[in-house]
Amino acid sequence: MAELMEPRPGATGRHVGGNTEEPVGHGEMKSYFDEPSLDYEVTETLIDDGVREELASIAARYPQPRSALLPMLHLVQSVEGRVTPAGIEACADLLGLSTADVSGVATFYTMYKRRPVGKYHVGVCTTSLCAVMGGDEVYSRLQEHLGIGNDETTEDGAITLEHLECNAACDMAPVMMVNWEFFDQTTPRRACEVVDALRTGEEVRATRGARVVTWQQAERVLAGFPDGRADEGPTSGPTSQLGLRIAGERGWSAPDPADVRTTDDSSEETK
Repeated sequence: MAELMEPRPGATGRHVGGNTEEPVGHGEMKSYFDEPSLDYEVTETLIDDGVREELASIAARYPQPRSALLPMLHLVQSVEGRVTPAGIEACADLLGLSTADVSGVATFYTMYKRRPVGKYHVGVCTTSLCAVMGGDEVYSRLQEHLGIGNDETTEDGAITLEHLECNAACDMAPVMMVNWEFFDQTTPRRACEVVDALRTGEEVRATRGARVVTWQQAERVLAGFPDGRADEGPTSGPTSQLGLRIAGERGWSAPDPADVRTTDDSSEETK
């Protein structure tokens, strides 16, 4: 555990994740990086022998076991609700790594959470295109509607709100994600309707993808344990398929590799 310890400054402010941030509108944010990266106060753990067996089964999928670290950390989150010191130690022991190595990975990627996450993680893309198309307004309205700031969780533990960088769905901007499921071309009103439905226990389906499950259930899928919902909904939309449709209408097709001449071939013919 000593390898994991970090300074603990006497910081104040509301937080659920690693950053503290006041709810403000239109994507303007003020962050304070003055909290320890992991919660060392937690002493209980749900990681038992069964979880360790599943972690070991993930490692066995890879020729180099350390390549399994990312999905293993997702499994830790599916059990603990976040990355915990106990989870880091379990991964380190199974992979023959130091806890510092595992902690460095767990605190680098933003999908790994250092504080408890609500039942539903709601992320709004505020990168340039989504912001221009209304993402900032969606994010601002959700802050006001839920009464929380970035990386904070509602008092009922239902919703954690976070502004996200690019979700790789620019053709569907502005995009909101709930437990990593896409809600495309969303609006402030629609975003509020979605979170309200989630808080009352209604079934919610993504624009592209399956029914929304809890954050911990989604994390188990990311760890590589399918839940049978992969084919529940569409995986792409008309804007993503526009190029394919135009190609079909005009009779375009990819060239046969055998017909593609390389630069060297062309040079030989001109000699």
